[in-house]
Amino acid sequence: MIPYASFTFFGLLLYVAVPTIILGLFGRANWRWAVFATALLLVLQYHGFLKVRPAFAVREIWIVTGFAVWQWLIVRTFAGNARGGFPFYTAIGASLLPLAATKLLLLISPESNFGFLGISYVTFRALDLVFCLRDEVIEDPRPLDLFTFLLFFPTISSGPIDRFPRFLTDWRKPRARSDFLADLDGAVHRIFRGFFYKFILAALIKKFWLDRAASGESWGALVSYMYAYSFYLFFDFAGYSAFAIALSYLFGVHTPENFRQPFLARDIRDFWNRWHITLSFWFRDHVYMRFLLAATRGRWFANRHTASILAYFLTFGLMGAWHGLEPHYIFYGLYQATLLSGFEIFSSIDRKRHWWGRGPFWTGLAVLITFQFACFGLLIFSGRIGAPPLPHHAGEVEQANCNEISGWVWDKHRPDSAVNVDLSDGKEYLMTFSADQFRENLADAGYGNGRHAFRISTPAQFKDGHSHVLYLRVAGTKRELANTPKVIVCP
Repeated sequence: MIPYASFTFFGLLLYVAVPTIILGLFGRANWRWAVFATALLLVLQYHGFLKVRPAFAVREIWIVTGFAVWQWLIVRTFAGNARGGFPFYTAIGASLLPLAATKLLLLISPESNFGFLGISYVTFRALDLVFCLRDEVIEDPRPLDLFTFLLFFPTISSGPIDRFPRFLTDWRKPRARSDFLADLDGAVHRIFRGFFYKFILAALIKKFWLDRAASGESWGALVSYMYAYSFYLFFDFAGYSAFAIALSYLFGVHTPENFRQPFLARDIRDFWNRWHITLSFWFRDHVYMRFLLAATRGRWFANRHTASILAYFLTFGLMGAWHGLEPHYIFYGLYQATLLSGFEIFSSIDRKRHWWGRGPFWTGLAVLITFQFACFGLLIFSGRIGAPPLPHHAGEVEQANCNEISGWVWDKHRPDSAVNVDLSDGKEYLMTFSADQFRENLADAGYGNGRHAFRISTPAQFKDGHSHVLYLRVAGTKRELANTPKVIVCP
């Protein structure tokens, strides 16, 4: 079950949300109850099976448990030897091993998988523990605190990505009734925002814009898809994040916000301060800044911009690979690194030349330009560039003989409208007719109003004793109906 994706899931949440509210009103919604609720919901979410091999399945909860124990062993081992050098890099590699193995296994054997939903985000939390130990920000964490941080249910599947010191402060903080009421107010606001974003705006964009744009074959359709996907991804993911943060608030954990009006960013750097904030800040702190600091201390480069540009490519190259090893994710990371490097160079020159003006016009122009670059990046991320159009017609030829040609065809974008069908004899176009006849079984199956069937008499030109190859296509397209072509020979 995917968290926050269906009303069934929200129904299950009521079993922990209602008791949490009751306990909170009496000042008793403490960390012990949160541990119990998290364990219960983890078992419910991960009760299914994962096919580790095509013929071998394992309960997903055991894989989640094994992953958490593996990360705990790494932290315990490194905590006693928390310094730089070999122990640190060994701990980083060992912590990344399950995630890397999962992604590589999917490439080698797509039918095999031991990566549970949320493994990427939980890995980042585990790495944060290693970095905190390395920087001496924390001491050896207690097992219960560590397991709760890694597997905190509200944010386990897709973030936001919290940091252990901040999480622990909220986790162990006693909550009075007044504190709980303040958290409940924040949770309710975010729940309503989440429903509005995910189940209204994102759903409408997908149904009336995104799916239709994905079905087009023109450049205009691709541009339309770019904007539709950008808005859909924002409202869908920001809606999910609002739900996750709201549930966190119920348990007293103030998980950081993940989005802050990203499409109003004035430049690409500002965009990454507003978009998927917890992810971008994680990479900024643990990859970009560490590389930059090491390069500065070691005097690796004569030009300071060289270190910054290389840090961008390292950071966003890793971010792309984190999303997946498919080419479009890698290109997405390199594209973002190129934009940030270009902005770095332009800003350096502009400070001396003053090419870019000041004032409302220039601010608006900056927002508009940044929006275009951001949307194109999300188009790369979607994997739609170069991909074939997504089909939006369903239908088949059920019968084609010397007496009649019959079947049905339906357009999901216009569920109650009739679809025209082209009939061809080989490469020769013959006629167009409408699939507008009513059939009860089509209406019962959910195909609009059921007026999507056709039945025509076989044209006379087929009755000449020769073999004919019949093609039936959605009119004006190359989309062939199922069960075509048909070969008939009529005396």
